[in-house]
Amino acid sequence: MTGSLEQVLARANGDIVGQLRNRQIRAHTHPAIVPEFSNWRDEQWAWRHSVVLIDQSHHTVDLAIDGPDALRLLSDTMINSPDEFAVGKAKQYVAITPYGHVIGDGVIWRLGENEFVYVGRAPAANWLMFHAETGNYDVEIVEDPGLPSGPMGKQVKRMSYRFCIQGPRASDVVEKLGGEKLDEFELYDAGVLKIGGMSIRTLRHGMAGSPGLELWGPYDDREHVRGEIFQAGEDFGLVPVGSRAAASTDLESGRISSPLPAIYVGDLLEDYRKWLGANSYEATCSLGGSFVSDAIEDYYLNPYELGYGELVQFGHEFHGADALQEIAEEKDGQRKKVMLEWNADDMKRIVSSMFDPEGEQYKFFDMPFANYASSHYDTVLDKDGNTVGLSMVTGYSWNEKKALSLAVVDPELRIGTELEVVWGEEYGGTEKTTVEPHRQTRVKAIVSALPCSK
Repeated sequence: MTGSLEQVLARANGDIVGQLRNRQIRAHTHPAIVPEFSNWRDEQWAWRHSVVLIDQSHHTVDLAIDGPDALRLLSDTMINSPDEFAVGKAKQYVAITPYGHVIGDGVIWRLGENEFVYVGRAPAANWLMFHAETGNYDVEIVEDPGLPSGPMGKQVKRMSYRFCIQGPRASDVVEKLGGEKLDEFELYDAGVLKIGGMSIRTLRHGMAGSPGLELWGPYDDREHVRGEIFQAGEDFGLVPVGSRAAASTDLESGRISSPLPAIYVGDLLEDYRKWLGANSYEATCSLGGSFVSDAIEDYYLNPYELGYGELVQFGHEFHGADALQEIAEEKDGQRKKVMLEWNADDMKRIVSSMFDPEGEQYKFFDMPFANYASSHYDTVLDKDGNTVGLSMVTGYSWNEKKALSLAVVDPELRIGTELEVVWGEEYGGTEKTTVEPHRQTRVKAIVSALPCSK
């Protein structure tokens, strides 16, 4: 499809929210990975109690960024400081609009003086490529866009493989692989591990609330390295994770990974919308959930709401700094990210409705990951029926034996407060292919701390 995002939005006749909520898009799955190697329950259990291998080789956007102005490009487009960004280190990259709202995030590795790699979702990658192309930067970017979402994706070679070894016994596997303990790697340290005569790049971080190490390198080495990891993990009960369980890692780790990119209105973003293609993520993604507003801006979030406040550093100039400075002056009044524990009896009522042909049919709650749109927004209510937040990542934890969601809520709400989440869409649901006719319902939920992992 040719054209731009701006042209796609023009066809909405002012109803951008309706266009996104009725977008015909299939359910998201991690491509090229089987849904379950054993079953998603055992796979979730293993990342909390033993050790897992998560294959992230196919679903992210990778950008190879090279040139004298590479660091300046990153500094100009991220909320955190470029200071102390040594070669061999990594930083979380968060991009915001000129109005101070989040576009997306990812991870940046510094491989050399002028050589970087971005890995993450498409919105932040697109923002980087736009400024590299339209700004005055001496930089070259090579994009590896990842594979399309689907049960098994399209089998094509990528630039790099990426494996994550996670869990309480991850250190045992890493030590057997390369002779080094996991605690010898500093958080976000982009190091090197020697495996069978090969130098494997690594990143120390965690997913699903557990410690871990990411390994990556040329895609041609993928199967060899995968075999080495399984051999090293054999004595420690290493479990491979399929796409179903992998989709729920954000839930237990407490990361809201797919807020709506805040780029759909605003004169300062018009050139960007004209640059984005009609096939871009932003032009094809969908909105889902019970929260409905006529104003697309009501779906936008700032870094403080998403828990990125500690990354904000105003010691350098970046796009959106002035607007974010105004938001920062009232950061204590911003909504905060929390975990919501959904009431078990209400969940039983939702699930049992599938077996009651004469009763109410509630929106299907898929397990372990229940989001049914690219960006999910459910209304959160207080005891008086006032909207006090948005529930955004929803699913089920076999480890906690609970339905959970990540939400942004009003700052005065304390741990233990009982709220309600509105589950399902109004008027029987939108036209998304992931939505069947159903009845909205309310689910009691308790405000809980992050992450849920003990």
